[in-house]
Amino acid sequence: MSDKTLDVAAGADCPHCRDISHLVNGVKRFKARFYEEAPGLMQRLVSEGQSPATLMISCSDSRVDPAILAGAEPGELFVVRNVANLVPAYAPDDGLHGTGAALEYAVRDLKVDHIVVLGHAHCGGIKAMLSTAGGERPPREFVTPWVEMALNASRLHIPDETTEEGQRQMPLDHLKTVPFLAERASILGSLDNLMTYPWVRERVEAGTLALHGWWFDLDSGDLWTTDAPGQPLMPVL
Repeated sequence: MSDKTLDVAAGADCPHCRDISHLVNGVKRFKARFYEEAPGLMQRLVSEGQSPATLMISCSDSRVDPAILAGAEPGELFVVRNVANLVPAYAPDDGLHGTGAALEYAVRDLKVDHIVVLGHAHCGGIKAMLSTAGGERPPREFVTPWVEMALNASRLHIPDETTEEGQRQMPLDHLKTVPFLAERASILGSLDNLMTYPWVRERVEAGTLALHGWWFDLDSGDLWTTDAPGQPLMPVL
């Protein structure tokens, strides 16, 4: 790569942009490792194609990269990333369904064995959902309606408070102080939605596909998991 090409890749034509030349250098290190020092893996992935065992549906958050977090090698994970790691319910129509398309390809064509919905603490998408539910609708064209699908999951999977009057929904103001409850609930909601896809349900019921929910605690590095839709996440690390 020439110095001129490197300058363009690093954003030299944008004087107020942060430098990304270290990312270009990262690709160079990747090339050195997987194409020059030990080329066998990439050659095999090219000649035989990919056959990942796991589909990872994770948040777009820069702090939680699924491949880095799990220590995965090239070819191990088929990854879908979106705001708040959400899976919409099955609703085939003429719309554009990026998450659904990736899910369908992973399950029906790649025939993955596992689907992991990976959420995390301090999720901006869940915070936006809680703000919207509280009447503070952020001025965003796509984010706000997207994250609203997590609200029903929060209502369904977060235990009600017990008061003298009986059971009632947890107050939204209190939920905002413990957003990790909504983050974990949204994972359970996405697992519920996965089961609305007929070709996912068919394979789960046949015992050829397993669903998992993971929540990563950015503060402590702990991982919470569940291996059954509807079951609460529990700490494992």
